[in-house]
Amino acid sequence: FFFLEPISQSNQSYVTEFILLGFSNLHEFQVILFMVFLVIYLIALIGNSLLVLVSSMDPALQTPMYFFLKSLSLMDIGYTTVIIPKMLTNFLSKNQNISFGGCAAQMCFSFFFGPAECLILTTMAYDRHAAICDPLHYSLIMNRRFCLQLALASWLSGIPVATVQTTMMFTLPFCGPNLINHFFCDGPPLLELVCTETFAFEVYSLTATVIVLMFPFGVIIVSYVHILITILKMSSAEGRRKAFSTCSSHLIVVSLFFGAASLTYFRVKSSYSPESKKLLSLSYTVFTPMLNPLIYSLRNQEVKGALKKILGKKIFSQELGSSDLRW
Repeated sequence: FFFLEPISQSNQSYVTEFILLGFSNLHEFQVILFMVFLVIYLIALIGNSLLVLVSSMDPALQTPMYFFLKSLSLMDIGYTTVIIPKMLTNFLSKNQNISFGGCAAQMCFSFFFGPAECLILTTMAYDRHAAICDPLHYSLIMNRRFCLQLALASWLSGIPVATVQTTMMFTLPFCGPNLINHFFCDGPPLLELVCTETFAFEVYSLTATVIVLMFPFGVIIVSYVHILITILKMSSAEGRRKAFSTCSSHLIVVSLFFGAASLTYFRVKSSYSPESKKLLSLSYTVFTPMLNPLIYSLRNQEVKGALKKILGKKIFSQELGSSDLRW
């Protein structure tokens, strides 16, 4: 579907490429913005890659929680890679064009990783619910096979959304102008460029957003209500502290991701300026993937311990190698 041409109408020209305006209004700060977002991208890549590494290598982290965290990190790497490199290119280039097919591809992958991340965050909430509310049966509930099924379902959930949404959008007629007032090819700013009635697409888009965004968020809320009730019933203060500790990082990530995404896709059209819409989109597509590994590592003693062990082994092996060379 990346190669579908817009529908032709009489006296209307084809749009063969788009122009991503991004933050071009801040033309005097383009180099500074390039450096800032390059650092953000590197932090996101390195941080999430380290989480994948430690959760794969450390035997102490071979648990369902870290298995799902590894999937979240891989999704964050994919999400940022779909969006940030093109943004970085536009900061330093006078040509901010993106081809029709390239725009479709970017939108498709962003709609793939978005729902997948919603579902993996929901799965992580269910894991915490099972661990705290039914600890005696936790290992039976969250067995290896069930965890693999949940992770696979999370990854596959983005395929129908991305396929249908992108196909519907890019079979609508784009007759000009071709200026996208955004930093990537997202649904709402692209819809403003369509030169035909879009009611059917908007109804589908709203329905898909409720199913993909609000239903998982509702499941998370219900899970944490049960978790909170269970924690408050605990007689041990230390037990309550540990339970809250295991949930706090996930709650912060959920609040950042779902809060910004909800404001972006459930807003009234005239309620936000284009610049505020870009900032909201930045928060869940760029900043949250960067912050996730920091939140999970800085607030988690097990991850910090695993990082120290792995990095310590590497440093020790390097020192040993250099001493052998000297000998």
